[in-house]
Formats: sequence, C-alpha cells, structure tokens
Amino acid sequence: MEPSKEELLTQSQYRMLERLREAEERWRFALEGSGDGVWDWNLQSGETVLSKRWKEMIGYSEEEFDGQSGDWMAFIHPGDQDRVRDGLGKYLEGKIPQYIDEFRLSCKDGSLKWILARAMAVSRNIDGKPLRIIGTHSDITDRKRAEETIQRQAYYDELTQLPNRNLFRDRLQHEIKRMHRAGLKLALLFIDLDDFKQINDTLGHPAGDGLLAEAAQRISGCVRESDTVARFGGDVFAVILAGLDESDDVERVAQEINAGLTAPYRLGEENVVISASIGITLFPCDATDVDDLWKNADQAMYAAKNAGRGRFSFFTPAMQTAARARLRLINDMRLALENHQFEVYYQPIVNLSTGGIIKAEALIRWHHPERGMVSPVEFIPVAEDSGLIVAIGDFVLSQTARHLSRWRNQHDARLQISVNVSPVQFRTPGEPYAQIVSCLTEQGLPAESLSIEITEGLLLDTTSSISESLLQIRDAGVQVAIDDFGTGYSSLSYLRRFHIDYLKIDQSFVRNLASDPNDMAIAEAIIVMAQKLGLRVIAEGVETEAQRNLLAMAGCDYAQGYLFSRPVPANEFEALLMRG
Repeated sequence: MEPSKEELLTQSQYRMLERLREAEERWRFALEGSGDGVWDWNLQSGETVLSKRWKEMIGYSEEEFDGQSGDWMAFIHPGDQDRVRDGLGKYLEGKIPQYIDEFRLSCKDGSLKWILARAMAVSRNIDGKPLRIIGTHSDITDRKRAEETIQRQAYYDELTQLPNRNLFRDRLQHEIKRMHRAGLKLALLFIDLDDFKQINDTLGHPAGDGLLAEAAQRISGCVRESDTVARFGGDVFAVILAGLDESDDVERVAQEINAGLTAPYRLGEENVVISASIGITLFPCDATDVDDLWKNADQAMYAAKNAGRGRFSFFTPAMQTAARARLRLINDMRLALENHQFEVYYQPIVNLSTGGIIKAEALIRWHHPERGMVSPVEFIPVAEDSGLIVAIGDFVLSQTARHLSRWRNQHDARLQISVNVSPVQFRTPGEPYAQIVSCLTEQGLPAESLSIEITEGLLLDTTSSISESLLQIRDAGVQVAIDDFGTGYSSLSYLRRFHIDYLKIDQSFVRNLASDPNDMAIAEAIIVMAQKLGLRVIAEGVETEAQRNLLAMAGCDYAQGYLFSRPVPANEFEALLMRG
C-alpha cells in the first residue's frame, strides 16, 4: 500500500528537520572547535542553551549545570550588565548592523574572566524581528591582562604605582576644564627631593628606590583622595589640588608635605633625613593653559631650591621674567662658543719670597656683542646648571695649554697655570681627565705644568666616578689645588687621600688681615696646617702691601690679587712675564 499524502508530508518534514538539525550540529561543532563557548537564545521563550565549552569556560561541569538558563546575563559582572543589555537591544532593534562586545563573566570560583562576545540573528519573523540569536564567547582574559600591563606601563610609574607624567598631564587638562565650568581654583605643585642623588651614591639605588616609594606614600597621605599625585621620574613628584576656595589651603598642604617628607626615613640600618623644594602655581590666577601652568610650577620650584631648599615658593611674574632672561643667557652662551666671544684671561700668582711670577690662574671672560663684558658671577652658575660648563671648560683648557706651551718655551720653563674645573665636569663621563691628558699631549707639555682648582665640596662627593677621575688626574702628575679653602667643610682625610698640592686661602679671610685678629689667626692656622701636611699655600685677594707683608711673615708661599695684577688678556700677561 502506498503512503498517504499526509504520511509523505510528515516524512518530508522529518527529513527537513533532520537536515536542519545536522546543519546546526555541524555549525556548533565548527564554532566549538575554535575553543569558543556557544550560546543559543530563543527570544520568544526566553530559553538559552549553553554549550559544554561555555560552561567549562566559567568553571562548571556538564553535570552541575542544567545547561539552560532563563537569564544567562546573571553571570555578567554587575558593572557591565547595563552596557551589554543596551548593546544587544540596539542590535535587536536594528540600530547597529552587528553585535560585538567585551565584558566580564563571573566564574564559579568567584574570579572574573574577560569575554569577547559575537552574535547574529538566525531566525526572524515576517517583519524581520529577530526570534533567535546564536553567539560565541571567546576567553580574552590573557589579552586583557596584557593590555592592562601595557596601559599601566604607559601611564603609571612602576616603582610608586602613581600616575606618570603622561597621565598626569591628561588629568591636569581635565581638571582645568572642570574648574573652569565650576568657577573654582586649582593648584599645581611640583616637588623635588633635595640632594636625593647623595642617597643613591652613598646607600645604593635599592635604598633610593625605597625612599622614593615611601616619599610617594607620604605625599599621597597629605592630600585628598580626589587629588592627583604623580611621579615624573627621578626625584620629582607633582600634585593637583582641585576645587580650592582659598590659596591658604594650598599653603597648608605644602607645609604638611614638607613636614612629612623631612621626617626620618629608615633605610636598612641607616636613618636618612632629606628635604624638598616645592613650586606652586594657581589656576586661573597665574595661567589658564596646561603648558603655562607647567612652566610656572617648574620655575617656582627652581626658585624654592635657589632660596635655600626645604621650602615652598609660589609663582610670581618676576620668575617668568627671570626664566626668560636665563633662557636668553643660555642661548647667548651657545652662540658665544660658536662665535668665539669667550676669552681666557690670566691673573699672576706671585712667589712671596722672590716677588716673581711663577704661576697664574686662567679665568674665563665673555665679550658679549651687545652687553659688553658679562661677569662670570652671572653666567658660570647658569652654565653649570645647563651643562654648557663642559664645553666652556674644554675651551679654557685648550686655550690655556696653547698659551702655556709658548710661554714655557719662550719665557719661563717653570711656569704653571691653574685651571678651574667645575664639579659638573667631573660628573660627565670622560671629563675632565681625558681632555686634560689630550691637551697636554697635543702641546707637548709635562703634567706638572698644569694645576686644576676644585672646590672643597667636590672632595666630599662620594660618587665613585668623581673619586676615580680625581685620582686619575692626580696619578697622571697634574697638581691639584683646593680653591676658597676654609669656606667649606673639607676633611683633612681627603687632603691626604687625594694628595692635594695647594690650599688657596679665601679672600674673605685675607681682606681684614690687618684689622681683624681672628682672620689673621685663621690664615696663620691654615698656613701652619698646610706646612705640616707638606702642602703649599696661595692667598687670594691680596690688595695691599700690609696684607702681603703679614702673609709673608706667616710663611705663606704665594699670593694673587690686585696688588700684583688684575686678570689680563694673554698678550698683557705675556708682557708681565717679559718684565719679570
């Protein structure tokens, strides 16, 4: 008997359903083969079918999970649920062409996993409204962690976990806009730890890192949670204080930060005390632009450091004027090096026993094309701060070596010239030892023809590179003089360690020799001490016969000052040599 029409229709429908089921199984197999979890959401019944991999992804086995859920979104982190629902709603309403989203799923063990979700409608009614959605969930937790690490490295300081310069600048920009809308003030503070380099040099970088981490916590403890504290790198921090009514609030916070930072730090077995210099600028009083506020705070911090450190300073327009003048001076010095505006002058150093010129000090002079002679007191500190002192020092050394070679050949083979060397030059790799040796070799000069003058403070610098450079210079046969002796804090042990040759009595002790018994006593004590240590003494700033006679009677070896000659150009100094 042939099957009825109804039976044939039923068989056809059955085969069609089988083909659909097989196609769906193959589709699911392909999806799950990629390692993704699959979900099938019937929008009419609200039923959601979840694949085995989907369950495993959040820590459930097939047995302990019913496989179906009326509200699969319950597993989405509460902080992401509204956004996910909104995204799906827009897709279902046809407002966006596809559904792709990233969110967090809560796992069985309480942890969270980042998920990349993709979905598409596979069934629609006659009006095109989705009836069924099938989608996948991909575990992107590792990728998200990597992105977070990169993000943290890009915007946070690794040591202190504070925002870095880049993130701080973004937040400052945001706070400026917010304060402008609210009509409130904002304060920007730059904080520099004074002499932090000494911590690294004496106790090592791990101890320095520990101090920085502690300093970050102390600064953060002085401000509100809504304020921003950042580390710019090195020993520089910054703070944004937003929503201020009065500048007095800023002063109070600055005082608290200074007090907090100056409390002792326990670093291993050592108790360390440091201070901080803080620069402060206000929005909108001082400036309304990020870059201008940034410059203002930096200038105010620089002013606080120059005023003695361990204090805070508010920005003033005068600082801007000074900063511009300083920038012009730096640019002019660069041009001066290129256009040969610098010249080396020489001041004779006289043997007090014979009256003859046996030594001289080389001194830099600057002939500015518009300003005339610029005092070294004005430009040398700026040259040191900017690093230009290295190039200037090289120029002085090369010119001195060239002049000295001629003078020793033509006038006096015993002549020695002393050159001032800045501490900054010692901190530059290869300087000044390499330059000194190069100049001596190039001019065929013996090492004893040159003397370098350094400050007492340089001897106290424990940086190994400085000590090594100084010992290299001394071992090469170049003599060493301590300039302005008696005004610093030198230790006699350093005089023995570095085999110092000369002590120069500062002119502040020479000026009142004839009228102040105390100054005379100090000068005599320096001379006697030097003689006991086998050192020779040079008195600076000798201007009168009375000063000369008193120094000679006290046993001083050499003297320099206006009594004998002012610093003069090379040709005039050569004329002095010719006259004896």
